[in-house]
Amino acid sequence: MSATRLRKQVLTAAAGAIAAIAVAGGACARSAPLPPVYVHMNGANEFLENVVAVRPGQPVVFVDQDTGPHTVVGYNPATGATSKRFDGAVEGTPGPGHPVHTYTIRFRHAGLKFYYCSIHAELAHEPGGVTSPKKRPTVHGFGDPMDGLIIVTTDAHLLASNPATSRQRILPHYFGG
Repeated sequence: MSATRLRKQVLTAAAGAIAAIAVAGGACARSAPLPPVYVHMNGANEFLENVVAVRPGQPVVFVDQDTGPHTVVGYNPATGATSKRFDGAVEGTPGPGHPVHTYTIRFRHAGLKFYYCSIHAELAHEPGGVTSPKKRPTVHGFGDPMDGLIIVTTDAHLLASNPATSRQRILPHYFGG
């Protein structure tokens, strides 16, 4: 075998090996899908996990374990403007043992995502120009408005501080209507 032909075979084999490593490396670089973070609602008219942290792209699933419907509406506290993208409605669930309804959203960029249930709270302008949810006077439930915050971050300490319930889709004994 000539040196030129041998060199060609070695280069071809090396190119194949490099391509295989690149493909395998790309597969390793792609991590498994991020597990969802769950936010639960029940008859108390509150978001149980009212502050959670998620990675960019990680799904946030709002789970309605209540007989009544809820909304999940994003808003900007500086302007009071509501979001057209972060705007979901979740039907109620007839009772324990029935399939629950959910609303899922993902955020691509880091930041603070404020939200409230427009059925149980309304936005009010506060002194200093800040807008925040206030409990609707015509609804039952606790005195707090039904609102929350999603922190979209890569900070490991914040991500590790989520409540344990945020890892469970359905919470046993949490249903309430």
